[in-house]
Amino acid sequence: MPCLIAYLTPDGLVDADVTADSLADAARHEPREGVYTITNTYHTTQVVKLDAHLDRLEQSARLAHIPLALDRPRLRAALRQLIERAAWGDVRFRISVPAATPQKLILSIEPFKPLDPALLERGARAITASNAARHDPLVKSSDWLHERQRLQDAMPPGIYDTFLCDADDHILEGLASNFYAILDGELRTAGSGVLEGISRQIVLEVAPALLPVRLEAIRRADLPRCEEAFLSSSSRGPVPLVEIDGQAIGTGQVGAMTRRLRAAYLDWVAAHLEEL
Repeated sequence: MPCLIAYLTPDGLVDADVTADSLADAARHEPREGVYTITNTYHTTQVVKLDAHLDRLEQSARLAHIPLALDRPRLRAALRQLIERAAWGDVRFRISVPAATPQKLILSIEPFKPLDPALLERGARAITASNAARHDPLVKSSDWLHERQRLQDAMPPGIYDTFLCDADDHILEGLASNFYAILDGELRTAGSGVLEGISRQIVLEVAPALLPVRLEAIRRADLPRCEEAFLSSSSRGPVPLVEIDGQAIGTGQVGAMTRRLRAAYLDWVAAHLEEL
């Protein structure tokens, strides 16, 4: 799969002197010290909650003591230029801010590949990792792009994601996702100690119309009692989970509430698309 990489400098958009097959592959060319955000487009040049992504990018930079001065209209124009030049249709893109050169943004794009409908129908299997909570989850750091590779490489075949647990065995978040469980009829997700995902904002906006929400992480010991579970990320939306650490979630099949939440999420997205 191709990947297009460019630098947005004070002098304009400049093609990078490196190549990569994907966003994941492109990460090896990026410095470990920095911050980033990642999402996808719809109808080629439409986005959802891009300003929320940029708000979090600026917050991450502040917390990481990176002097970022973001020109949002200029960044949007550069992304649009790169996307139109690639002519791939919908894309997945990453905006990276190197700590050493925050005035030189790294823009990387790849063709967007929608989720396999079969995955949404059968649900995903996941595992957990003990004492693996990130040092500062409020910072979407470039270092995590490199650190999480170790956990990704350790996943057995057929496992879709790994969820990080704290010292008290709370299930916090995935390697690039937020985690949710339905327990005792409530939607449960960690209220702290996790990245404040942009897709999580949408889930928490649409969910209260369907079921009560509690911002409190479950523990691994709660898994046998969970009725349903799912993860979310900006490029995927809600993804149903049917097994964690070999433990079937609920009936071991995609739950009706998860389906309703995903449908409400997609309806929200369709109603809030905007041009770059």
